[in-house]
Amino acid sequence: MSEENPVLLDVSPAGVAVVTLNRPDKHNAFNAEVIAALSDVFETLRANEDGVRIVFLRGSGKSFSAGADLDWMKAAALYTEADNEEDALALANMLRKLYELPQMTVALVHGAAMGGGAGLLAACDIGVVMKDATIRFSEVRLGLTPATISPFVIRAIGPKWARALFASGEGFDGEFAEKIGLAQYTVADMEEMTAMEEHLAKLAFAAAPGAVADAKQLVDDVYGREIDHGLGVHTAKAIAKRRASEEGKEGLSAFLERRKPDWAE
Repeated sequence: MSEENPVLLDVSPAGVAVVTLNRPDKHNAFNAEVIAALSDVFETLRANEDGVRIVFLRGSGKSFSAGADLDWMKAAALYTEADNEEDALALANMLRKLYELPQMTVALVHGAAMGGGAGLLAACDIGVVMKDATIRFSEVRLGLTPATISPFVIRAIGPKWARALFASGEGFDGEFAEKIGLAQYTVADMEEMTAMEEHLAKLAFAAAPGAVADAKQLVDDVYGREIDHGLGVHTAKAIAKRRASEEGKEGLSAFLERRKPDWAE
């Protein structure tokens, strides 16, 4: 069943989406089918922006994702450079689709998160990682580089830690992932993981969906820019647009009337 359905999507009536990597016998390793299935799922979630408020990404079995599938790597060794570029572009595009989802996205990491698995973590808004998880950018140990995941990892942890961990291939645990900004939360066991899921879901449902999407975009628009008049104009226009939106008007009215806004009811 896991090979027939390498990625599962479950969406609750309330709007909680759970995306599960479903190759437990392969530690949820990537191959072309997994990447294509994830891309399709992320496109489905983007198209269902109004019906889904939060997206959880997890792995079945003992690991979140052990990175690249061995059989897939063996096949890639026989590819031409052009074939390898097309293959890698599919992974890069899949990660970008995850990164650009308008909903709050959360990676729930246990066991191993290697290579592309760590890339999934980096591409999500929030990472919740078990303290004893093992994370590694292992590509240099295979004579490769973490090229396709690098934009998301560097944005998450900065260039200094990225250079160190990309070059060394050193493994680290959940607490270290939180220390460097790859994850926001560490948990000791599945009970704590479940509690954190519930906490984050409550936060997502208290927030206006359109405001969440715009807040995520705001970070990309502002990050790295000089703090000058032009940036001030950009941010002023952004908040003015939000204040004039239906969500903005409803949020302010609800606050003044001491009631829940319609998206939180």
